[in-house]
Amino acid sequence: MDERARRPWPWQGEWPVIGAVAVGGALGAAARYGAGLIWPTADAAFPWTTLLVNVVGCALMGVLMVLITEAWTAHRLLRPFLGTGILGGFTTFSTSAVDTEHLAAAGRLPLALAYLAGTLFAALAAVALASSATRTVLDLRRRTA
Repeated sequence: MDERARRPWPWQGEWPVIGAVAVGGALGAAARYGAGLIWPTADAAFPWTTLLVNVVGCALMGVLMVLITEAWTAHRLLRPFLGTGILGGFTTFSTSAVDTEHLAAAGRLPLALAYLAGTLFAALAAVALASSATRTVLDLRRRTA
């Protein structure tokens, strides 16, 4: 028998992870779509909904990563489901790029550049502040326990 025929696929056994990411991603993308329906953005207007979704999603990612790495012994599917799946599907940096392009095409280049830079800064700040705040809360709880 050929050596390659006996070797398992490199991703064999990863179907539960793939499923967790897929289901989580569908839920996150549906939530993001719902946010756009509830709070639509007019053409050439500042895309507040996309910015808010990305900042909230990044903040939640900061909280999640601290909790599953420093506070919980998490099930192996929790991070793929919540982090990569739900929050990955919820946040939408590709839509930020499209929003930036739409603003620039509408002749609002300074606003487009401010939105692009602001999105990156706000998302990184959200992760940093949320993870720091989560660590602080965990430390306070440990001291009082």
